[in-house]
Amino acid sequence: MRILIVGGGAAGFFAAITAAEAAPEARVCLYEATAHPLAKVRISGGGRCNVTHACLEPRELVKRYPRGSRELLGPFTRFGPRDTIAWFAERGVTLKTEADGRMFPDTDDSATIVDCLRHAAEEAGVKIFTSMGVRGIAAATTSSQSMVDETPAAAGAEVPAAESGKTAPGCPGFDVTFTDDSVSHFDRVLLATGGNKSSIGLTIAEAFGHGIEPPVASLFTFHIDDPRLRGLEGVAVPGASTSVPGTKLAETGPLLVTHWGLSGPAILKLSAWGARELAACDYRFPLRISWTGGTQTEAFDALTYWRNAHPRKQLVNTNPFVMPSRLWERFIAAVPGLSPESQWAGISKDNLQKLAAQAAAADFTVEGKSLNKDEFVTCGGVRLREVDFKTMESRLQPGLHFAGELLDIDGITGGFNFQAAWTTGWLAGQALAAAANASAHHSDA
Repeated sequence: MRILIVGGGAAGFFAAITAAEAAPEARVCLYEATAHPLAKVRISGGGRCNVTHACLEPRELVKRYPRGSRELLGPFTRFGPRDTIAWFAERGVTLKTEADGRMFPDTDDSATIVDCLRHAAEEAGVKIFTSMGVRGIAAATTSSQSMVDETPAAAGAEVPAAESGKTAPGCPGFDVTFTDDSVSHFDRVLLATGGNKSSIGLTIAEAFGHGIEPPVASLFTFHIDDPRLRGLEGVAVPGASTSVPGTKLAETGPLLVTHWGLSGPAILKLSAWGARELAACDYRFPLRISWTGGTQTEAFDALTYWRNAHPRKQLVNTNPFVMPSRLWERFIAAVPGLSPESQWAGISKDNLQKLAAQAAAADFTVEGKSLNKDEFVTCGGVRLREVDFKTMESRLQPGLHFAGELLDIDGITGGFNFQAAWTTGWLAGQALAAAANASAHHSDA
C-alpha cells in the first residue's frame, strides 16, 4: 500500500513515523511544500520547543482547548502527554517539566526534537520530499489505479516504485497532482497542512465536501498605545487578571508589557478563548486589567491598610503590591494630585479609590493584534463532526485522513497545540497502518 502524508509539520511527521513503524511493508511518502520541514517545531517556545504539558488527566487536559475539547477526550485516553513523554524517551529524548507545567527537551533546544523526528522517520523508512507540494487530490477511478507512477523526485529523494493492485478493499485510492504537474496514485492520504487560510489541505478537504470553519488567528498579542505603558517594555507581572468588558472573556496569569502593547499568558489565553469574538470586532475592543490579580475592593483595602500603617512614608518607597516599582510609579502618576514623593497620610479616600482602580480595574483600548511569534496558531478548519476521531478518517471520503491544526482544534498556550498534533497524528498513523496491514493480508489471501 502507498500512503501519502501531505505536510511536514509535527502532526504529519508523527503520523508518518507511526504508520511506517506499524506497517513496515507500506510505502509512506511525506511531502513538504517548503524546503524546511518541521519549521514551526524549530522556532516554537523561543527555540526551545514546548513539546507538551504535564497535565496528564484527559478530563483536565481537554479544558485547555477552546475548540475540540469534547472530541479530544477519547483520543487523549489513547495517546496523551504521558505517551508523548514515553515516545520521546524511547528515542533518547528526555523532557523536563517547568513550574507552570510546560515541558521542554532537557537540552532546551528545539533542534533536539527536530532531529529526533527526522531520525525516527528515516529509520522507519519514510520517504521525505521537500520543496514539493500538492496541487490537488481526486478520488481515483478504477482505471487510474494502475497508472504509471510519476512521483517527482524532490530534493534528490528516492522515488518509490508504483504498487498497482494494492488498494485497500472498498477504497479506490486517490490521484494526486503535485506542484510540478506530475500525477501519482496513492491508496490512502493524510492531510496535515496546518490551518491557515492558504492551506492547500483546507482546499482539498472542501473539494471532498467537508465544511470548513473559517480560520482566524488564535494566540495573539494586543496592540495598545497608552501613555501608562510607554517606556515599560519588559515589565512583567506574575499574577494579573484580564477581561473584555461586555463579554464572558476573562483569564489570569503572567502579563508582559511590550513595545507594541501587551503579551504573556494572561493575554494569549484570552485571545485563544476569544478568537472568533475578537476577530468579529476587527481586534478593536476594551480591555480591563487587574495588575494585582484581585478586585478593586481588595486593592482599596490594601491601600487603606498601607496608609494607616505607613502614614509618613512616601508612596514611591512603599509599593503595597507584588509588581515592579516602575509599574507602581505609573499608577501614582496616573492619579491627578499625587506624586511619588506624596506621603501616605495625605492621600484622600477618593485618591485611594483612583489608585485602586489603576491597580485592579485599569481600562485600556486594544487597537489590533500581532501573532505570537512562538505559537502562531489559528482556530478554524475542517469541521469536527465530519471526522471519525478513532481513526482521524473522513466520514465523507473513505481513505482520507486529517491531523493537526488543519482540524478545527486549538489549545491555549503551554504545549497543548503540539499535544493535539502528536495525538491526532498518532491516531491517524495507527489507522493508516491498520489499513495497510489489512490490504497486505487481503492481497496475500
